Amino acid sequence: MARIVKKFGGTSVANVERIKNVALRVKKSVDAGHEVAVVVSAMSGTTDQLVGWARDVAPLHDAREYDSVVASGEQVTAGLLAMALQDLGVSARSWLGWQIPLKTDGVHGSARIADIDGSEIVRRMGEGQVAVIAGFQGIGPDNRITTLGRGGSDTSAVALAAALKADRCDIFTDVDGVYTTDPRIVPEARKLDKITYEEMLEMASLGAKVLQTRSVEMAMNHRVRVQVLTSFDDKPGTMVVDEDEIVEQQVVSGIAYSRNEAKVTLVGVADKPGIAGDIFSPLAEANINVDMIVQNVSMDGLRTDLTFTVPAGDLDRAITVIEDNREHFQFERVLADKNVVKVSVIGVGMRSHAGVAATMFRTLAENNINILVISTSEIKVSVLIEAKYTELAVRALHTAYGLDG
Repeated sequence: MARIVKKFGGTSVANVERIKNVALRVKKSVDAGHEVAVVVSAMSGTTDQLVGWARDVAPLHDAREYDSVVASGEQVTAGLLAMALQDLGVSARSWLGWQIPLKTDGVHGSARIADIDGSEIVRRMGEGQVAVIAGFQGIGPDNRITTLGRGGSDTSAVALAAALKADRCDIFTDVDGVYTTDPRIVPEARKLDKITYEEMLEMASLGAKVLQTRSVEMAMNHRVRVQVLTSFDDKPGTMVVDEDEIVEQQVVSGIAYSRNEAKVTLVGVADKPGIAGDIFSPLAEANINVDMIVQNVSMDGLRTDLTFTVPAGDLDRAITVIEDNREHFQFERVLADKNVVKVSVIGVGMRSHAGVAATMFRTLAENNINILVISTSEIKVSVLIEAKYTELAVRALHTAYGLDG
């Protein structure tokens, strides 16, 4: 017998028929003797509709009332799934965030989890009852409903798994696991049986949309074993686990790419101590995340060029911030480019193997792909290239590292 938290996303509970299919899947686990808690998202499209209604009523709405509205989607799903389970003869009860309680801070719309008291749910599970929990929501210090923001249902599922001391957290999505790269670009991409928290975190932050970075961070911090699998097929998925659980590490586990990149170059920046801090501080104050950074060598000791990347959606704001500080920054001109993509090779095996970066650079050179910016970490090498070479670069690197199935 195991204690398992199962999380079902919006596509898995998109309509009544799919909710009934989820109930059958949960019943199968209960019949096998497992203790089960289920975390659900709103039915597909529901949250967008609720957000639209809130904005139509009041464009500058009260954030507390906004949370009250958008949290109702998960409440409906939780109640329907509990009813579907009861109809199958399974003891089940729905729970909202405040009933657990799942306590958060007071930042409405993007609250962070502060504490979860899982004692009553554990007691009920011990009696054979399935807890069907509304994801994405909690209760703030002022006893108002809060929502957790992007990826909130995954995050609440992992946090509940930690609080309940679950053996595993199964996250059901519309994909059947984590692949070595995007199968839409590389048909030879292979599904991984296991991947480490660190690798999954890098892949999630670099564009892989299987899991949100926030939920992976939560799993890594609390050492919650997470399985990514599909609700549309009855087969194992990919386990996200501690590095110690993987006997022999691949040098490279996957190739990720992100189209959400824009390149900014400040030409003729004064080459003096503190100038980088002067440039990046206003961007930080504007909540603009700066990623890859490269500074050219100053030939005369007076002027240099500074290149960095920002999310594509923040490019216009970044340019505005830079122009507003033109006199303070002391640069000649600013260049911007949205036609770029970041491609990354990821693998914890890099820690003990040399030549990973060399293979990447050689492969790109053989395909006449110019590298614009390079950044590295202990288990990742990323390059910025022209967007038109995305598919070619991903396919070539996938083959170069022996990842083709």
